[in-house]
Amino acid sequence: MRPPQTVAVLGAGSWGTTFAKIAADSGASRGAQVRVWARRPEAAEEINATRRNSRYLGDIQLPANLQATDDVAEALNGAQLVVLAVPAQTLRAQLREFKSLVPKDAIILSLMKGLEVGTDARMSQVIAEELEWPQDRIAVLSGPNLAMEIAREEPTASVVACSSIETAGWIASACTTPYFRPYTNTDVIGTEIGGIVKNVIALAVGICEGKQMGDNTKASVMTRGLAETTRLAVALGGKSETLFGLSGMGDLIATCSSSLSRNHTAGRLLAQGLTLDEVTGKMQQTAEGIKSAQAVLDRAIQLGVYMPITENVVAVLQGVISVDELGPRLLARELKAEGVHAP
Repeated sequence: MRPPQTVAVLGAGSWGTTFAKIAADSGASRGAQVRVWARRPEAAEEINATRRNSRYLGDIQLPANLQATDDVAEALNGAQLVVLAVPAQTLRAQLREFKSLVPKDAIILSLMKGLEVGTDARMSQVIAEELEWPQDRIAVLSGPNLAMEIAREEPTASVVACSSIETAGWIASACTTPYFRPYTNTDVIGTEIGGIVKNVIALAVGICEGKQMGDNTKASVMTRGLAETTRLAVALGGKSETLFGLSGMGDLIATCSSSLSRNHTAGRLLAQGLTLDEVTGKMQQTAEGIKSAQAVLDRAIQLGVYMPITENVVAVLQGVISVDELGPRLLARELKAEGVHAP
């Protein structure tokens, strides 16, 4: 099956716009067209007039075969690949609004990394439920995806996961460039959980950095964070080896280490004494870890999975403990042998 000639990307934030650039660069030689749906008309106008999305990507130049629109019907018309890059907590409502416009033969790709508050559903599950779409035509992309670095064409690798390895390969062929290398697997659960929980761990690491704790502390939290992420993924039916790849360890390292990470930044701002509302206002972007942390913890409790870092991050977000109390609690467990699957 030939790679798609028409790609629709719903969401013109930093990652949505960056992925649209990837798809446009990948498809330029075969005449592929990429259409981005922007919620704000002025964002669509800027992209089309100046080849820029200055709010999110500064002076990065966007390809000529990438066009933007504030009309979702126009964006979706004839799309063979539909890419979803909207905030996780708005996805269900938006899918209900757009359902009749999605081409019936399209393949859906989720770029979102969150659990739905209230249902604890992964984004691929929300897509399947609301669009009534078959699993073999729903895929997720995850990995070390710091949008600005990729937009600057600094090389990175990621994972496309789908129950159908053929579908995953088809999507990979649509987003392969000299600076973006997608791998494929069939572990949708493990790939999504890695991308979700690393946001919560990045909040913890950001708080540690904001409190001027050292690299030993941050490395310890990241390592144990990977262990609890893996426990949750396996309990849900994912594969432990997925979490030691790009969508697990790779994404965790990037998100916990970089100042470009929204969740890392949010943690640092919380450590400086800002409230959640102040953090959100200052960043002007969604830190999915703040929204998804409670849902992650709820799922862990349901499954009997011990996630002490997540539990303490939620306690901070809810005001049960202060950011000053977080550090000592992160590794305050009974002494035992090291192991990913240890309770």
